[in-house]
Amino acid sequence: MLELKAGDARLSLHPEMGGGIAGLWVDGKPVLRAWSGKAEDGPFALASNTLVPFSNRIDGGFTYKGTFHPMAQNMDIDPLAIHGDGFQKEWSVVSSSESDAELHLPDGAFGPYAYEATQTFSLSETRFINTLTMINRADIALPFGGGFHPWFPRTAETRLQANAPDHWPEGEGSLPALDRSQQPPEDFDFSTSKPLPNRWINAGFSRWDGRARITQGDDAVSVTLASKTLTTAIIYSPEPGCGFFCFEPVSHPVNAHNLLGMPGLRVLQPGESLALDMSLDWGAT
Repeated sequence: MLELKAGDARLSLHPEMGGGIAGLWVDGKPVLRAWSGKAEDGPFALASNTLVPFSNRIDGGFTYKGTFHPMAQNMDIDPLAIHGDGFQKEWSVVSSSESDAELHLPDGAFGPYAYEATQTFSLSETRFINTLTMINRADIALPFGGGFHPWFPRTAETRLQANAPDHWPEGEGSLPALDRSQQPPEDFDFSTSKPLPNRWINAGFSRWDGRARITQGDDAVSVTLASKTLTTAIIYSPEPGCGFFCFEPVSHPVNAHNLLGMPGLRVLQPGESLALDMSLDWGAT
C-alpha cells in the first residue's frame, strides 16, 4: 500500500492490486467508497480501478484489418472479456513523494494486445488527478482505449449532474441493446442534478462533455469529476441500497470493437501512445 497526503486529503494506492485506489478521504470523510481490505473480495472491492487496454466488455473478440482476434473470459463473474488486464496485474512503484506517485506496468497482455502503461497520481488539498498512458508494444496496429472506474458512496442524498445526451441501452449480456445510441429516458437524463433512479443501472453515455457533479450528504464528500480526454461515461449501480455507484469516465462505449466505426477507440501503431486523465475536485462549486 502507498499513502499520499496533502492537507486534510489522504489517498491510499494499491499497486499490487491492479494499480488501483484503495481510498480517498478529505477530513476523514470518503470521496470514494473505501476498499473492503480483503484481497479475496477481488479488485472491484477497491475504491477505483484502472481500465487498460480497453474498457468494459468485448463480445468474444473483434475483427481488425481482416483478422479476427479472440478475447477470452478473464473473470469468473462474467463470460466475456472485461476491462482489459491492467486492473488484474501488479504495478511497480516508479517514484513517490508525500503527495505524488508514479506506477508502471511493463507487461500488459490480453489477446492480441501487448502494451506497457504508466499511471501518475497527484494529490493537493482540493484536488486529485489520475493520468494513464499506454504504449502499443505489439508488432501490429490495434484499437486501444481505457479509462477509470471509480466507486462513489451512494445514499438517499446522492445526486448526479452530467451532460451526456447519447444513451446506449443495456441489452443481453450487458452489451448494448442497439447498434447506435439514442436519447436517454427521462430518469437517465442527468443534464440537471437529480437522484439516481431507484432501479438497476448499467448504462453507457456518449458525447459526455467531460464534467460531472456528484453531490453528497454530510457523510461523504461532494466532488466534480472531470476529464480533458474522455467523452464516454458508464454509470453503474445495482440497487438503491447497495451503498455505491460508479461513474466511469472512459474512451468508448461497451463493445465498441464490434460497433460500426469502433467509436472512441484509438488505433495505435507499434510504439504509439494514448494518454487519458481523470480529476476529482472537492474545492469546486
